[in-house]
Amino acid sequence: MTIQRVQPGPRMSQAVVHGDTVYLAGQVAEGASVAEQSRAALAQVDELLAGVGSDRSKLLNVTIYLADIGSFAEMNSVWDTWVDGANPPARATVEAKLATPDFLVEFAVVAAR
Repeated sequence: MTIQRVQPGPRMSQAVVHGDTVYLAGQVAEGASVAEQSRAALAQVDELLAGVGSDRSKLLNVTIYLADIGSFAEMNSVWDTWVDGANPPARATVEAKLATPDFLVEFAVVAAR
């Protein structure tokens, strides 16, 4: 079975496809709020999935990292309008220090192709 690496760099690839499973690197984005960053990061998820022949209806698992768990409701307000309600993934949300203090939310996605 082949492995396809999408936008590979020296440390990581933005996506890796093995068989019919798609693994995305954690997606972060700039913005002044959790909602802005969530919308932008989830748009990146859409683009990456589309690039390998998948979409949000095929999400298997999403782990969401929040710099402050107090922003859970704000992130969910964006998530709830984005996620395919007929095909929701398994999901976990945790509070964590992210790569820089500017990042407030990060989405790690696994999907089927």
